[in-house]
Amino acid sequence: MITKDEVKYIAKLARIGVSEKEVEKFTRDLSAVLDWVEELKKVDIEKISEISHIFGRENSLREDRVEKFAEAEKIIELFPEKKERYDKVKSIF
Repeated sequence: MITKDEVKYIAKLARIGVSEKEVEKFTRDLSAVLDWVEELKKVDIEKISEISHIFGRENSLREDRVEKFAEAEKIIELFPEKKERYDKVKSIF
């Protein structure tokens, strides 16, 4: 069971504001998730063989390729504030 203080601490670490109502909801929700994880820990998987890849060994994705984006200048012009060709944003640290 997770406590309200732990939820508030997690919110503080994530730098998000939570109301008391949200704290109560997240306490219930996160406790339910943790209870579910505890149930999963009880499952005996000793007799289940490992699966390394469920789709076989063929790559079904396309090859990566580098392409120049033709609209870059149009996007850069839309930046509210820029430094050279970079979008200038407020520091988060």
